[in-house]
Amino acid sequence: MLSIHIDGSDDFALALTRIAARGETDHARVEPVVRTILADVAREGDAAVLRYTAQFDKRTPNPLVLRDFPREDALAKLPSAARGAMELAAARIRAFHEHQRDPGFRYTTDGVTLGTRVRPLARVGVYAPGGKARYPSSVLMSAIPAHVAGVRDILLATPLAGDATDEVLFAAAHLAGVTAILDSGGAQAIAAMAYGTKSVPRVDKIVGPGNAYVACAKRLVFGAVDIDGVAGPSEILVVADDEADPRVVAADLLSQAEHDEAAYPLLICFSESMAHAVATEIEQQLQRLPRQAIARASVSANAAAFVVSTRARAGEVANVIAAEHLSLQVRAPEAMLDQIDAVGAAFLGPLTPEAVGDYVAGPSHVLPTGGTVRFGSPLGVYDFYHRTSILSYTVDALAKQADAVTTFARLEGLEGHARAVEVRFPTETSSHETNGPHR
Repeated sequence: MLSIHIDGSDDFALALTRIAARGETDHARVEPVVRTILADVAREGDAAVLRYTAQFDKRTPNPLVLRDFPREDALAKLPSAARGAMELAAARIRAFHEHQRDPGFRYTTDGVTLGTRVRPLARVGVYAPGGKARYPSSVLMSAIPAHVAGVRDILLATPLAGDATDEVLFAAAHLAGVTAILDSGGAQAIAAMAYGTKSVPRVDKIVGPGNAYVACAKRLVFGAVDIDGVAGPSEILVVADDEADPRVVAADLLSQAEHDEAAYPLLICFSESMAHAVATEIEQQLQRLPRQAIARASVSANAAAFVVSTRARAGEVANVIAAEHLSLQVRAPEAMLDQIDAVGAAFLGPLTPEAVGDYVAGPSHVLPTGGTVRFGSPLGVYDFYHRTSILSYTVDALAKQADAVTTFARLEGLEGHARAVEVRFPTETSSHETNGPHR
């Protein structure tokens, strides 16, 4: 089940190349359907959203957008343990993201004032899968950073069930600061938020995970609206030395394998004996896992162990893989982390399971996948800001830099740029004087 690859072999190189290329998602299968849905929603608005929601979700929302949804009442109806867990998670997520606030800056040097003004986006859309699978944690992890940033209008798109099972989503939306719920999912919900309809306000940015249709739709509407990224299957890379517990390593790998048949449970270790011990544990634990079929499919298709001889080589391989989740079950995990640049979230030591990051630790669990951590970052408050550069010159400062500006402008053949500076002074020589701009 767990394929084992020894460093230096052709098999090792081929397996690593395949894993590194996992993010090259082919949306060709779903793209024609998604393009049709996007075009229909852009043209027909609510009618198309309702038609596709009835087709795919087998229900007709009424109303399509809920602003007066159950809030405190929904939270109060949850079992006490569930309510406590959700409140703990929300408080910790909010506390972590408060540290990411950006006040902007200004400074003045020689009469030139420069800076960056930081303002929140006006409206964002948060997508959360619905239907049979409910992920209130995704609502908290996506919407709370937006709320901390100061976004005034947070629209949650999720297909509701229309019964009491919706209470958990209503409770999460309340704790996360959601202002309205779009009772629809899939590509039609992405289109509605990107283009706007009579009922659905157009948003500035769409965030949150979804299936292949949602991911493809987000990619296609980028430009009309910003997105956080195109999410792929969940993935975890465990780096384990020979002191690690194979049972713990296997459990962590399976915690991601049970997400999706296409998930990637990956291991770097330092001996074949560890790789085989983990493989044995995976098989034993699979027998007792409720989502055995999903996890087994993930392990069969994508699980791999890379056996290396040194920590330096482990760091090199980890950087090639560029994993969403990295679990370092080694001595001196901080030192090991220093050798790895490309990772979404790092879990240090055997007492830090990836599951704490999914729920209550604090950092958003919305992370780049498919190797995109090479250039991407976890979802955070910074994703919900737009920034404005501020420039202000005094007359002396402009006079001092005028020659440099006009020289640069003429170097590039832009005479109008040069004259736009010179017109502010009464004579050609006044750029060297300090008697003020021409008025």
